[in-house]
Amino acid sequence: MMLLIFQNGDVTMTINVKPILFTILSTLLLTGCHGSKGSNEFNIPESFDESKNIEITFWAKNDTNKTQTEIYNKAITDFEKIYPNITVNMRLYTDYGKIYNDVITNISTNTTPNVCITYPDHIATYMTGSNTVVPLDGLFADEKYGLGGSEVKFDSVRADEIVPEFLDECMIGDHHYAIPYMRSTEACYVNKTYVEALGYELPETLTWDFVWEVSEKAMEKNADGTFKINGQQVMIPFIYKSTDNMMIQSLKQLGADYSDADGNILLFNDSTREILRTVAEHTKNGAFSTFKISGYPANFLNAGQCIFAIDSTAGATWMGSDAPLVDIAEDKLVDFETKVMTIPQYDPSNPRMISQGPSVCVFNKADSQEVLASWLFAQYLLTNDVQIAYSETEGYVPVTLKAQNAPEYQDYIAKAGTDDNEHYQVKIDAAKLLMNNTENTFVTPVFNGSTSVRDAAGQLIENVTKAVRRKKTVDDKFIDDLYEEVKSLYHLDQGSTGSANSGQKKDLGPLPTESVAFLSLLVIAWVLIGTFALKDKLKNKTK
Repeated sequence: MMLLIFQNGDVTMTINVKPILFTILSTLLLTGCHGSKGSNEFNIPESFDESKNIEITFWAKNDTNKTQTEIYNKAITDFEKIYPNITVNMRLYTDYGKIYNDVITNISTNTTPNVCITYPDHIATYMTGSNTVVPLDGLFADEKYGLGGSEVKFDSVRADEIVPEFLDECMIGDHHYAIPYMRSTEACYVNKTYVEALGYELPETLTWDFVWEVSEKAMEKNADGTFKINGQQVMIPFIYKSTDNMMIQSLKQLGADYSDADGNILLFNDSTREILRTVAEHTKNGAFSTFKISGYPANFLNAGQCIFAIDSTAGATWMGSDAPLVDIAEDKLVDFETKVMTIPQYDPSNPRMISQGPSVCVFNKADSQEVLASWLFAQYLLTNDVQIAYSETEGYVPVTLKAQNAPEYQDYIAKAGTDDNEHYQVKIDAAKLLMNNTENTFVTPVFNGSTSVRDAAGQLIENVTKAVRRKKTVDDKFIDDLYEEVKSLYHLDQGSTGSANSGQKKDLGPLPTESVAFLSLLVIAWVLIGTFALKDKLKNKTK
């Protein structure tokens, strides 16, 4: 028997708390799990209720590109004509990071969008909320409303008509949580004119050794301090836009570790150390810099101040003397021949390059009809009309074989170079580069926290580049200290950020019995203290 004895003046109360404690314990044990209760799992309805008016929100990204906005608007208008009971409200962002932050903020209030253009790395973090993102495997295969489904009221793409490598990239753990929307990779945009003027001939495949050698050669100066190759005061031969990609792809090409599917962080290794030493060596006399330090590679390339500019194939419309989106003054442009090449390789016989580009996920809601409407709209983004139109705006590649093989897309590719806008040669060459190398692409493991590992990879190169420019010595001690600094900055000290396979908050089980008992006794004690205090107060009032 457990007794609690309370005394207040001449009143003594003895309570057997065992039955009370048993009741409270039973309640707490049933509900006292650490994991939070989320939405119920989505179940595909037997049919879509077209008599019910449904509003869905669509969060998308564009780079203030009016043509892309028009494509989104047309897709929404055309979709709403097919399904007049569905209204799609679009919200545009100029940055994927802002979409990510807003989704994270809205998860706790269950105000996420219905459909969102995003990245698998981000989706892995969204999934820390229970049943937040809808797994799509069941929807893919559904006979009525799945890919190529019999009840879908538009020309729906079949699963086998999606580029398999791109579809595989949308898997987190054992399930698909997205469909690909557009794909790109990185390309090296080369000033071929300058390379040949320096006495070199471009190889079929760029190597790191070749790029570093030509870059060093380009640093030679005239007696007046100008650079021999361009006669200008500025020359940064090699500029990399995304240093996280630079590190990730270098490690992949070397067969070195980065991270794994279990969320283990393997980035801080000897291969990374050697890459950083090489970066330091060629930064020393100005042969290398980064976007974050110097600015957009395209601007330097187009001004004749850069020879090797590495950026996304989606950025091809900014690259070259005749680029439709040149971002510098016309009098600063230098005329040169632009060659679109794969990024530098350690082993040209086994090229490796990253696959990137946005995907589309569907968020879970209480109303399964709303989720099904969202899925139908997400699926509509894979139709030829949307895929071909959007890919032609930049150097993106359609994610479906159906669109890539369509006569209208093949005609677009065939007209490369016939004008400097829709059929800009560099833009189409960039798209062809990815289509010709799809089997050579890869993606990094996705898990809750993989975005932080990616950021850390780029930060290592950025910090080394800045340190050399500030005349610091990059030796083993510097790199050791840098490793610890970056681990702390991105909270990677534990070596693992979580499993990719769970995708949900872990249920840590019930609270220990001792903890529940202790908390229960505290609750009982405070309730009884309050009761006696109130009773005493009332007693004093009657005197």
